[in-house]
Amino acid sequence: MALETYLIFLLTTTVVVFTPGAAAIAMASQGATNGGQRALFGVAGVALANVVYFVLSATGVASLIIASNLLFSIIKWVGVAYLVYLGLTALLSKAGAISVQPDKHTSAVSTLFAKGFVIEFANPKALLYFAAILPQFLDTDAPIIPQILIMGGTTFLIDVTAYSAYAFLGDRLARGGVKKWIVSAVNKTAGLALLFAGFKMASVRAQ
Repeated sequence: MALETYLIFLLTTTVVVFTPGAAAIAMASQGATNGGQRALFGVAGVALANVVYFVLSATGVASLIIASNLLFSIIKWVGVAYLVYLGLTALLSKAGAISVQPDKHTSAVSTLFAKGFVIEFANPKALLYFAAILPQFLDTDAPIIPQILIMGGTTFLIDVTAYSAYAFLGDRLARGGVKKWIVSAVNKTAGLALLFAGFKMASVRAQ
């Protein structure tokens, strides 16, 4: 992959994954209840769900995108609209800081893993992201599989890093170690970053 293309993909994926959503709140809740280390099993479940979505999206959409410039344009603007929606939601949401509502009792690691997987797999965010944005970074004149492996491995590492951070954030919140206004500020910053990513995405053209 061209370095510039990879860096744009890295930035966009990092911003989207770190933006608070259902899985992030779930991992924060698991961290608050079970501790950061045990919540890593939930993180593994979320990451696995995204791997499944990535494989399904990459193999299906990549073959279609090669054959249709019109499809590329449609997918592109769906991706732009989705990034703008996420950005505005993060900026304008009245929810404010992440709300951590832990369960009363700790859970088995298998339960944490299953909850992480189900929450992310039931969330259309991952599927929509991969289906709408991933193909725009593929160079159809170069081998597709190596590009998919590079982006897939990168996405997996970002998932593990981001949701682990939320798990330990929930642990700290439960201990009173992080102020809510700090979390709220992170939400707003992510919203602005998503709007910027949407603007950059609008300038991407089919190769």
